[in-house]
Amino acid sequence: MNRNDPKPALDGVMVLDLTRILAGPWCTQLLADFGADVIKIERPETGDDTRSWGPPWLEAPRGQPASDASYFGAANRNKKSVIADIATPEGQALIRNLARHADVLVENFKVGDLARHGLDHESLRQLNPRLIYCSITGYGQSGPYAHRPGYDFVFQGEAGLMSVTGEQDGLPGGGPQKVGVAASDLVSGLYACTAILAALNDRHQTGEGQSIDIALFDCTLAFGANLAFNQAANNLPARRYGNAHPALVPYQVLRTADGHIIVAAGNDGQWLRFCAAIDRPDLAADPRYRHGPGRIAHRAALMAEVEHTFANRPSAYWLERLENADLPHGRINSYAEAFEHPQAIHRRMRIDLPDARGGQTFGVANPIRFSRSPICYRWSAPTLGQHTQEVLASRRTDAGSG
Repeated sequence: MNRNDPKPALDGVMVLDLTRILAGPWCTQLLADFGADVIKIERPETGDDTRSWGPPWLEAPRGQPASDASYFGAANRNKKSVIADIATPEGQALIRNLARHADVLVENFKVGDLARHGLDHESLRQLNPRLIYCSITGYGQSGPYAHRPGYDFVFQGEAGLMSVTGEQDGLPGGGPQKVGVAASDLVSGLYACTAILAALNDRHQTGEGQSIDIALFDCTLAFGANLAFNQAANNLPARRYGNAHPALVPYQVLRTADGHIIVAAGNDGQWLRFCAAIDRPDLAADPRYRHGPGRIAHRAALMAEVEHTFANRPSAYWLERLENADLPHGRINSYAEAFEHPQAIHRRMRIDLPDARGGQTFGVANPIRFSRSPICYRWSAPTLGQHTQEVLASRRTDAGSG
């Protein structure tokens, strides 16, 4: 980067990352992408749990053994890996020294674990009152379940998400399902990142840091959006609709003569264009279906007609008709097909980064596009302890110059 080039949004911000698995690392990877200097503290010998969550493994240069799981690589680019055992006085001293200089600390230990080592918020605040200390746990820092551990799958169930995910009861495959990716972890990481950015702005105004309490249970429940709101505000229970929508018809997957496609008519105007596109003026003229509530009330009869029509023609035919009618629609792609999508290519959603062993690692781009502050792509996920000596040397230099 040239001296006159725009700087990343978080240039100069130091983040001490005491997280592992996914929710915390997802948060700190975003901060690193925004330009923060993220120092990831890992256990000796084993490091982050997800280093061993393979296969698949990150590809190594020819002749070298596979090292870390791809799972680890997905959430740890742009970070520096430092080995420290927090159960030892030496490890605790290292973290305290780093915390003196840090702007942000993110951790996802069980409630009370870091307090036993003098690394909790109250202890580190005495060393650095400007420190923003973000804790990510399953159930939060207080409450009857605060002591419980848990993984993403648990919170998708406990916080209601699985109750609205999956096919309807009584249909083939009916029953609750988890989301295909770790939704509780990912949304919690996003909430945590947002909270940290807000706290940095507050510190800019007040000069003081603060603690942030993020719970996967809370975040997953909040992620329920309108469905959770309906329950809280109106005591209206939600149910599963599979690939259909509770409030819009047609808005679902439809079987064609040779596959499946997605159709989405979100309002009455789109409904009329939809009927014209599929050559069904009789449906447009039927007063039962003219408005959204009627289409919901008569969903079964209406969709039986629509499904019969779509089953007679191949996907390509319907996709062209829907495109010409300017209607929301889409294919159901694999991830391989998604990366070959013209829009994914144009938006450069697949990136390659240098790795620690002289090779290249492909990955998924940060989806945020700033007009001025560039996203940073410096290096892929580090090897275990790769930056220990570098960071220790820089801390000794800082201490000596102070």
